[in-house]
Amino acid sequence: MSTQSPPPSRRRRLALPVVLAGSVASLILALGLSPTVAAFTARIENTVNTAGSGTLIMQESDSTGNVICESTDSSSNSATCSTINKYGGTLTMTPGQTVTTSISIKNIGTASASSFTLTPGSCTQSANGTPTGSATDMCSKMTLVVTSGSTTIYSGSLSAFASGVDILSKLGTTSVAPSATVPFSFAVTLPSGLGNAYAGLQVSQPLTWNSSAGS
Repeated sequence: MSTQSPPPSRRRRLALPVVLAGSVASLILALGLSPTVAAFTARIENTVNTAGSGTLIMQESDSTGNVICESTDSSSNSATCSTINKYGGTLTMTPGQTVTTSISIKNIGTASASSFTLTPGSCTQSANGTPTGSATDMCSKMTLVVTSGSTTIYSGSLSAFASGVDILSKLGTTSVAPSATVPFSFAVTLPSGLGNAYAGLQVSQPLTWNSSAGS
């Protein structure tokens, strides 16, 4: 038995979907293989972005520039130094005599000191040999003048030197920059006119330098 072929019009109707399907597939394939369409672009990449804290270190030197003490001599950055006697350490003063001691404080850290103060402790007197004078107000008689350059930081008796002094305010500045040095001079005077009641006595007073950075 022979098989009849479909009429030409039917063959055309059957072939059209096949052709369309093939065309669509070819188009999808062609688009998939096409390069990306170019566009305007801009870019900034910041590769180094760091932050860290600075250091504040105080260094004390004598009048010849020899470094005597640094705050880092203590692990807490708060050292106790007794090498430089700010009041001179002379125990043979006579009435009318002045003893002057010069030192300097330097900021050897990396941060600026936004505050800088000198704070005294209580002045006390004690015996210094025999005979010992009977006076009990030696701290009120002994005077002190502290200067930095031409600026007076303090002037008065040792007993009146009882509260901290804002050094930056006295100097008319707002900070001590890294590597900056601030000079100081301490002049202690035993006033003229004192009699035997003040012989054989000595005074002592601790002093503390404080600085800070930040707020």
